[in-house]
Amino acid sequence: MASGAESDRKEPINEQAVANIYAAMRSELNQIYSKITEMEMEVSEHSLVVSAIQPLDPSRRCYRMIGGVLVERTIKEVLPAVLRNKEGIEEIVARLNEALEKKKKEIVEFETKYKIRIRKADAEVKDESGKKEGSAQGVLVGPASGSE
Repeated sequence: MASGAESDRKEPINEQAVANIYAAMRSELNQIYSKITEMEMEVSEHSLVVSAIQPLDPSRRCYRMIGGVLVERTIKEVLPAVLRNKEGIEEIVARLNEALEKKKKEIVEFETKYKIRIRKADAEVKDESGKKEGSAQGVLVGPASGSE
């Protein structure tokens, strides 16, 4: 019976407590999404660097930012480090994706346990349909360069 009492203490007392816990879970989910996006941008930047320096002469000088300090190295020294960093970031993204799936399942279980349904206002639903059509808005494209 003592174990039953312990599980009762973990259960939310009222609707407000359930709502607060649910909001915290959604917030964690959003944080994971934003961290994944940030890390994917890092991978993209590393890929750009690798593609830019790979065809160059390995003895050529290049500069790398390490802990806020710009350091002069050769491409031969920098390329393996950049590749290692990229692989490490990709591994972190994979772990974050696993955590994301776990958190999604946890939220779904919480929603079914407490019968939580998300309601959208009519205005929001109408706004979303408009966003899908104009999703490319705000993208600026410069004129084609004449150097080609």
